Amino acid sequence: MNNDVGGDIGEKCAVFGIRSSEEVFDSIYYGLYALQHRGQESAGIATFSNDKINLHKDLGLVSHVFKNVHLDGKAGIGHVRYSTCGGLGVENSQPFVINYSEGSFAIAHNGNLTNTPEMRALLERKGSVFTTTSDTEIIAQLIVREHLRTGDFVEGIKSAMNYLKGSYSLAILKQDKVIAVRDPWGIRPLVYGKSEKGAAIASETCALDAVGMKLVRDVKPGEILVIGDTVESFTGRKEEPAHCMFEYVYFARPDSIINEVSVYEVRRNLGRTLAKESPAEADIVVAVPDSGITAAIGFSQGSKIPYGEGLMKNRYHGRTFIMPIQKDRENGVKVKLNPIRSEIAGKRIVLVDDSIVRGTTIRRIIKMLREYGAKEVHVRISCPPIRCPCFYGIDMQTYEEFIAQKKTVKDIGKEIGADSLAYTSLEGLIKAIGLPKEKLCLACLNGEYPIKEEQMKLSEL
Repeated sequence: MNNDVGGDIGEKCAVFGIRSSEEVFDSIYYGLYALQHRGQESAGIATFSNDKINLHKDLGLVSHVFKNVHLDGKAGIGHVRYSTCGGLGVENSQPFVINYSEGSFAIAHNGNLTNTPEMRALLERKGSVFTTTSDTEIIAQLIVREHLRTGDFVEGIKSAMNYLKGSYSLAILKQDKVIAVRDPWGIRPLVYGKSEKGAAIASETCALDAVGMKLVRDVKPGEILVIGDTVESFTGRKEEPAHCMFEYVYFARPDSIINEVSVYEVRRNLGRTLAKESPAEADIVVAVPDSGITAAIGFSQGSKIPYGEGLMKNRYHGRTFIMPIQKDRENGVKVKLNPIRSEIAGKRIVLVDDSIVRGTTIRRIIKMLREYGAKEVHVRISCPPIRCPCFYGIDMQTYEEFIAQKKTVKDIGKEIGADSLAYTSLEGLIKAIGLPKEKLCLACLNGEYPIKEEQMKLSEL
């Protein structure tokens, strides 16, 4: 992934929840550790024991936040966060614990609401008081309101779903039950697994693998899954599915399975598609690590050009996108990636990555490769050009961010200093994913946003 701040585009968070016959804290820890790639700003865990919710959360990575920490309980949820709505601060870290007249619950959210200002204003006029700037608290307050109105917690969730506009995969802890909720469009992933000792829900299957849970299925779009002594499924609002294509291209871990599709196979297929659609005469295929590796392997297989490790990634580098000064960011790229001279000197290179957003990082990488002796650099991008903002949980929300918005592919190639540049076609992307076009959200590519119809107004509550 290439943008102007060091190659990191943020996706808002991951959730994990588990109910077991044994203590669950360690399982939640390892589940969140497996999901750390989806958020590095904060982490939190809530468990239920002795008729109360135990909570610990803070800014930082999972390993830092939970050092020398343990929470009792045989049911719990966890969260890692990258903020796309609400500021960075411990008050916006999740899970949130909500106390009200009917008891309490903890909630964690992956996604982004698109009608947050309207909902917040209307709920405030009806007496709700907010303590954070997160859209997750809006969801929680709405569930509380609808629970009190309907008299049943699950019915309250069902009713709340009629007013929520945007993406949300939720993990909720209500007493000793774990509840999974997926938005009606299924934009963000959410999976359900089980073992002999219990059941779990997670943003990706890699987290289920980490705790020894066997994947059962995806949580269905619009589904409410209640994990207690038994597992019950309820249907909330129904819409046409619109699964985020960027999960397959970039965000999910390659070893995950989302909507019954292997992420690794999609990325390898994208590389093969690129080799077929846009071949290049070259000596070696090099990936921008880690985001371009699987596609580069596919390109190598499809083109019969050898794959080589031409760029070495420092696994312990700082996050260059938060560096405030441009010079620091540029130095950050050099610290993050270092060319291997013996692999690239005098060679024609096919450089593969998943996407280009602003173009400045890929330009620096190409410059470094040339400085280390690369004869030619042909860039191949496994995702079609990104031209439109995402409002559903990816941190790219303005048209000005995208180099492809105003430039042709030829112009972009010239600007980044490539000998040639090519992207996978939209048709090639859809075929590589293997899901029907009408079941994918492709809005950041073609501007066709899946959430169009007007929602019910909160004033009707």
